[in-house]
Amino acid sequence: MSTIHYIDSSVLSFETLNDLYNKRYKLALSEESSVKIKKARAYLDAKQNDSKSPIYGVNTGFGSLCNIKIDKDKLALLQENLVMSHACGTGDRVEDDIVKLMLLLKIQSLSYGYSGVSKELVERLIELYNNEIFPVIYEQGSLGASGDLAPLAHLALPLIGKGKVVINGRIESSEILETKFGLAPLKLKSKEGLALLNGTQFMSAYLLKNVLDAKRLMKWADTIAATSIDAFDCNTSPYDPLVHQVRPHKGQIETAKIIKKLLFGSEISAHTKQNVQDPYSFRCVPQVHGASKDALRYVEQTLLTEINSVTDNPNVFVEEDKIISGGNFHGQSLAIASDVMAIAMSEIGNISERRIYQLVSGLRGLPTFLVSSPGLNSGFMIPQYTAASIVSQNKQLCTPASVDSIVSSNGQEDHVSMGANAATKLSKVVCNIEKILAIELLNASQALYFRSQMKSSNSIELLLKDYRSLVPIVKEDKIMADEIDKSIFFLRNHKI
Repeated sequence: MSTIHYIDSSVLSFETLNDLYNKRYKLALSEESSVKIKKARAYLDAKQNDSKSPIYGVNTGFGSLCNIKIDKDKLALLQENLVMSHACGTGDRVEDDIVKLMLLLKIQSLSYGYSGVSKELVERLIELYNNEIFPVIYEQGSLGASGDLAPLAHLALPLIGKGKVVINGRIESSEILETKFGLAPLKLKSKEGLALLNGTQFMSAYLLKNVLDAKRLMKWADTIAATSIDAFDCNTSPYDPLVHQVRPHKGQIETAKIIKKLLFGSEISAHTKQNVQDPYSFRCVPQVHGASKDALRYVEQTLLTEINSVTDNPNVFVEEDKIISGGNFHGQSLAIASDVMAIAMSEIGNISERRIYQLVSGLRGLPTFLVSSPGLNSGFMIPQYTAASIVSQNKQLCTPASVDSIVSSNGQEDHVSMGANAATKLSKVVCNIEKILAIELLNASQALYFRSQMKSSNSIELLLKDYRSLVPIVKEDKIMADEIDKSIFFLRNHKI
């Protein structure tokens, strides 16, 4: 039996969002949200009927057509035309889990009662979410200002019986919704099309998925780094708390503490070292990983603010008796956050690849390329190439999108955020980090095999026992792509 999550004014935390993302919750409007939504709609209807002045998006055109007033008998057609004309997405289809997050975030934003939509509209979005009916949306088309117009238009198409949906992994015409689920096409009321299209839910959903994935990968980054530290027979003095007390960046202190804990009880760490210092990729793990963690904190705070906000336009303020056309749909905060996160995560991959390189270099008593018969066997030579290639691609993907802007809508929308591009390319960076870390763990496991005369810590030994049951030690050359795939699978499915 599915658990019900009630949509209300409570702040959505990452804990709640993670549960909604990973578990099959059903959504329902709380009484509080229902009252707010109905109150705002009634106010908008009354204002529309009483006012002779144009109200943007209610009885006017859109964008640079905002000064053209629309007759009352054509307001519903205006909204339907808006949805259809803005459904201009192209490129790869957005994954279902991202679309599910988009539905959740759009429902949340509309539930606050500042959008003027009907309760029926919000409940229809909830029907799509609860029945796992995912509108077909495409990655390309949003400028990240005026909202995510193109992708959100595709999100809205099934509400009016148009476009396509994914049901149980199959793409179907939206016409099936009426016959299979009894969901007849809605006749959109004034402003409803605009409320659906204006918003940052495409950018927010991508950034949210990446933040949730990054939380998992950052734990792996520390764990794998600690494994490599023992694999390369490194000193543990760089992780002494005294070092970090005199440069007290929060992420740096946290990381050093984690590394010390992971290596506690390691025979390898405890024995006397021949090497006085270690390369920066080992010695400076707290400083590098810590800086990325601090950057991610900024990203998380920005995202939480956005998710718990109203991002459509215009906004309806019932108590203040105002309908205000503003710019809450502008995605600059998300664009910058996505670019910062791409840089922060890219550095996790960058330093990981350097540790991979050191492990295969034939230093510190390890065989060249981590194989017993180098020459006859190439061993781990080429996995390092693969990691280097991915790291290089990440550097290219870290070119910031948020510094770009192209004028649109005849100059009315003269500054845009490009936040959608920032968020989608961030996904590629985060996906790449998982691959690089998987390669590092593959190398670290192999390197520790050659130090079997001493043991690492209990936590690392237990981890490697589980890991090697899926990814065994390489004794002679084999297809390494298969081993990398198994290592990626391990990172995705093993809890640390």
